[in-house]
Amino acid sequence: MTKDGSPSGTASQRHGLYRFRLFVAGNEVNSQRAKETLFHLAGTYLADRHEIVVVDVMQDYQAALDSRIVVVPTLLVESPFERVIVGSLSDEKAVLDALGLAPERRPQ
Repeated sequence: MTKDGSPSGTASQRHGLYRFRLFVAGNEVNSQRAKETLFHLAGTYLADRHEIVVVDVMQDYQAALDSRIVVVPTLLVESPFERVIVGSLSDEKAVLDALGLAPERRPQ
C-alpha cells in the first residue's frame, strides 16, 4: 500500500495467486496448443504466482461433468476471480485481457 492507502503495484501484482484448471482432450491439437499457451503466459506474466491443474477429460470425465464443462479446451480461472475461457488460447492478447494482465495502454 502507498501512504494514502491505495494499493501499490500493478493490477496483476495486487491480484496475488492465480489458480487455473485447464480441461483438455488428450493430445488433441487444440488441447496441446492451449496447454502450451497457458504455461507460456503463466511463466511469462505470473512467474511464481500461479497454479495450473490440467484435467484430461479422456481420463477424468467426471471432473468435467462436475465443473459443467461441455467443450474442450476450456480454462477455468478459479482465483483471484472466476472466469471461463473456451478455446485453444491461441489469441494471447485476448487471454491476457481476460486475465487482467494485458500491458496498460498509453494514450497516443
